Amino acid sequence: MRGAEAAVRERALGVLADDVVLTGLVHGVFDGVPARASAPYVSVGGADGSDWGTKDAAGREVRVTLALAGIGEAVADAAAGRIEALVPGLRGEAGDWRIVGARVVRTRFVFGKDGGWRHEIVVRCRCLLEA
Repeated sequence: MRGAEAAVRERALGVLADDVVLTGLVHGVFDGVPARASAPYVSVGGADGSDWGTKDAAGREVRVTLALAGIGEAVADAAAGRIEALVPGLRGEAGDWRIVGARVVRTRFVFGKDGGWRHEIVVRCRCLLEA
């Protein structure tokens, strides 16, 4: 059995990378911060998990950070809007888990230390173990 955190990250990578609108706005969707990539790009960052079980089912609440790096304001608005529109699509099977709820819980738009803007979107996924 894989952890819910890894399953949510894998599902997020697949949903984001498969969207032609988003991939038309950025140069790629990466697992973590890529060693070499030209901006703009999306990275699926770390995932934090906590217990979200019920009396009769194992569950996890997972928060995953999706980041748009090195993007000008106009592209950032379009790409961030597209990511937020894709978040409900994270629901469904994810390995041994079922994502039963997915929503954006926090966003942050800051100037990056390496230049350009960085837009971070934190997504909360609630997962139940498929038995």
